[in-house]
Amino acid sequence: MTDATAVHEEVLAFDCKGERLVGIVSRPARTASDLAVLVVVGGPQVRTGGHRQFTRLCRALGAAGLPALRFDVRGMGDSSGALHAFEHIDDDIAAAIGALQAHSPNVRRMVLWGLCDGASAALMYTQAQADPRVAGLVMVNPWVRSTETLARAHVKHYYLNRLRQPEFWRKLLGGGVASKALHDLLGNLRAARGAATAAAAVQAPPFQERMLNGAEGFGGPVLWVLSGQDYTAKEFLELAAQEPRWQAVLRRAQAERLDFADADHTFSTRANEDALVSATLRWLRGLGPSGAAR
Repeated sequence: MTDATAVHEEVLAFDCKGERLVGIVSRPARTASDLAVLVVVGGPQVRTGGHRQFTRLCRALGAAGLPALRFDVRGMGDSSGALHAFEHIDDDIAAAIGALQAHSPNVRRMVLWGLCDGASAALMYTQAQADPRVAGLVMVNPWVRSTETLARAHVKHYYLNRLRQPEFWRKLLGGGVASKALHDLLGNLRAARGAATAAAAVQAPPFQERMLNGAEGFGGPVLWVLSGQDYTAKEFLELAAQEPRWQAVLRRAQAERLDFADADHTFSTRANEDALVSATLRWLRGLGPSGAAR
């Protein structure tokens, strides 16, 4: 997919609040663009990503002429310090942007690329920092987990399918394991119904609200990528269906949505991973030299 000889990789160590963070820069062998990509790694995960997903992504970006940095946040991988949850890595992201610009002085614009709670962290960063260096966002299966969103997703995408299966009813009538599934379904229905009736009175959980505020406040282009075989993506869509503010964000002129029907959470097959990389590159080229989407 890429020409490895066209990419140079270097270790990049930098400071974040007195801790030493470590990343890898993939950069073109020749003159690079003024646009770069920072892969934001969320939860307890290192910079390579699952099945080396982030490594291959950054190398493909470097081969295409775009510097890319993947790094370990505080407390993960080769970085020092106590582990910080994805809700609290604004300082890590800011430090990484500054370090990449110092390493590649021609870089003026940055795209934050995040998967799962990495996407969530990137949105919260835009809400907290309003960083003018951030020119775009690639948000892959954003994490919005709550008891209510998980219950709605399970009811809609799992249990209703089970109820359509004759085998389920045969097991239920025969006293088989389907009785537990029915019990679980009723519990999820209660959870989902409780969320709907309380929605007007209960404020959204803090990190989901910060994500939404960040999405609303960010004025640049955003690529939303959703996997068809992933409950995290389904939860995000369920939340968006219940929240007009999310619907407005997804309908913006500068927003593009791509759905990969047969992809799982991390695009673990090579075909889906290659398709995601190609889609990312195509979208990045659309930003153009001025940073405005064409």
